[in-house]
Amino acid sequence: MNDAEIGSLSIAEKIGQLFFIGIPGPDLDANTEKLLSDISPGGVCLFTRNIREVGQTRDLLDAVRAVSKIEPFLSLDQEGGLVDRLRRIMVPMPAPNKIRSVSDAAKLAEIIAEAVRILGFNMNFAPVVDVINDHRSAFSNGLHSRAFGTSPLDVIEFAGEFLKALQANGCMGCVKHFPGLGSSEVDSHEELPSVLIPAEELESVDLLPYKHLFETGEVAAVMVAHAVYPKHHLQEADQNGKLLPSSISFNIVTTLLRHQLNFGGLVLTDDLEMGAIVKNYGIGEASVMAILAGEDMISICAGVDSIYEGHNAVLEAAESGRISEERIDQSLTRIAASKSRLHKPLSFDTDRLTALSTEINELNGRLN
Repeated sequence: MNDAEIGSLSIAEKIGQLFFIGIPGPDLDANTEKLLSDISPGGVCLFTRNIREVGQTRDLLDAVRAVSKIEPFLSLDQEGGLVDRLRRIMVPMPAPNKIRSVSDAAKLAEIIAEAVRILGFNMNFAPVVDVINDHRSAFSNGLHSRAFGTSPLDVIEFAGEFLKALQANGCMGCVKHFPGLGSSEVDSHEELPSVLIPAEELESVDLLPYKHLFETGEVAAVMVAHAVYPKHHLQEADQNGKLLPSSISFNIVTTLLRHQLNFGGLVLTDDLEMGAIVKNYGIGEASVMAILAGEDMISICAGVDSIYEGHNAVLEAAESGRISEERIDQSLTRIAASKSRLHKPLSFDTDRLTALSTEINELNGRLN
């Protein structure tokens, strides 16, 4: 997608490029094809509900690609361990917290990159760069096994190597969950976490991996968390006085991530259908607020009605002038730059997928 292609899009199609959506099932049925045609999403993310067999998964992604006017991001959450979308069709992969060396981090990433590209993906929502130290490991936030090591330096070393190897093997990565969920005490899938650590701890622990990894130039995309940070000076309140979640906060997305940390790549929300957002704002208004905050892409990963509601809300905001077309074009330029880094899928090869499952077994054996 170049400047000429961006200029040729209608405002509705431009807004569609700002959405990273889920689709209902394992096949491209008429309703799913209509959804893709109506929204023209910039990205599609598959989940376990979409992935049943290796051939079916490749056929589905090929079909999505074929009906898309503009090449989409085709992603999944393939971290290993607790978050393993391929567990039905490949040997389960080790959790990141099992990784104890850069060589094993690289090996896991190499396996994932090759496997997902054979299946037709071009992106992976990984690695997690949240920091889970011994104190934080007691919290019930669902992140313990998903994090690399037990310190910021472990995360920098292991997650950094994972990201480098993932992308060196042709699969774009996405670091998450900015600005850090390691010290949250609840799971943002259910409710809005309040991260109560001092600003100094957030800066010296949670933001440290981002600062270091940004300096490497490896980071193509960042996913922003749903959380509030009451002790940080950038924490905003909404018009009703409630603390504003980071994913829809201008201070977090634009002031901190864009300006202070100087990140110029792709920025997307975590799934806006999480309870942390829907309970407080509703999907339409949250989608508008995300764009106003500076997010490039809005993730809505399950409900078809929610996808339409979000798209319609952003379209109405653009038509009313609440969101400027210049603001939309800024994100489209970053989306296009990111898409220029995408690699084509590898040839479909079931024998190679079987061999990769053997390599996973060998890696599991070393780590257990």
